[in-house]
Amino acid sequence: MASIFSRIIAGEIPCYKVAEDEQNFAFLDINPLKAGHVLCIPKHEVDYIFDLTDEEYTSLTLFAKRVARALKAAIPCQRVGASVLGMEVPHAHIHLVPLDKETDLLFTNPKQQLTPEQFADIAARIAAQL
Repeated sequence: MASIFSRIIAGEIPCYKVAEDEQNFAFLDINPLKAGHVLCIPKHEVDYIFDLTDEEYTSLTLFAKRVARALKAAIPCQRVGASVLGMEVPHAHIHLVPLDKETDLLFTNPKQQLTPEQFADIAARIAAQL
């Protein structure tokens, strides 16, 4: 059975897409730690990030770097933090989170509540920077 992320890529589940290339896809996390929290995923479904081929891993990492730069340009923050947990969805992914302090990247923090209009605006602002 396809992961929820594979279903998002296939267009079966809507998302707030930020970027896409031949191998990767980026969209806003709908339960964000901070406004602008992005997930970067490979289109090829692999559960564990370190099971990606070297080429897939490199592609995903460079893709996330481009998205992180766009995210920082679009959302006021001191840095963009990156995290790989991979426990909640069996599809490799990199979390990109705007940071003003290190504790902004704690996954135990309360999740932000955003409106569909806010999500759409944030996604458009990040995409415009790419």
